[in-house]
Amino acid sequence: MNWLNKLERKYGRFGIPNLMMYITSTILVFYLVELFGGVPIHRWLCFDRRLILQGQVWRLFTFLFVDYGGGLLTMVLMLYFYYWIGCRLEYAWGNFQFTLYYLLGTVGAVIGGFIMGSTSPTYLHLSLFLAYATLFPNEEIFFMMLIPIKVKYLGYLDWVIFAAAVLFQPFAGKVAALLALANFFIFFWPYISGSIRNYFKYRNVRNNFRNQMRKNNVVKGPWDDDRRY
Repeated sequence: MNWLNKLERKYGRFGIPNLMMYITSTILVFYLVELFGGVPIHRWLCFDRRLILQGQVWRLFTFLFVDYGGGLLTMVLMLYFYYWIGCRLEYAWGNFQFTLYYLLGTVGAVIGGFIMGSTSPTYLHLSLFLAYATLFPNEEIFFMMLIPIKVKYLGYLDWVIFAAAVLFQPFAGKVAALLALANFFIFFWPYISGSIRNYFKYRNVRNNFRNQMRKNNVVKGPWDDDRRY
């Protein structure tokens, strides 16, 4: 990813260490205040195109911190999972590239919000897991803290969720999912295209070898060689 390396050399100082810790901690604080204090933080901070155009520009980024739902235990587990994924990606990419990935995903969500009128970071966070599953496919996580599952299988499930959104969600859901996937492909296209090239190169070599064997009508085993005794 030469373009990423060039950007990092110029602007690497703008990377935010432990970015996911700040995001998940802020989400948790807002959730607890709204849950126990009855303060309608979500209503004040969510993305609303009409209100943004009226001057409430803070909603362009505060919508990132009101992505919550469900009970307290579910929320804590989800945020811990997001935090863990963010730490792993930051470890693999470094502060700057992870910050850029999250920033581009946020920009995509904002664009979708202006197209549709509202948005949320749900698909952005799902794209984080796609990135994690691509980089660490054979790592294991414990489902319900008991059942070990390789990350790549959960990555396949993530792809199913995106496909279902694109195929069956209303137009707003389709736009949000496609923009989140665009962010993923921007970062991973060199990796994906290289994997595709290697696959076809391997297949061509394998087919050429088989064709040559058929042409010569030769099938050798590991015990065959041309040495004379």
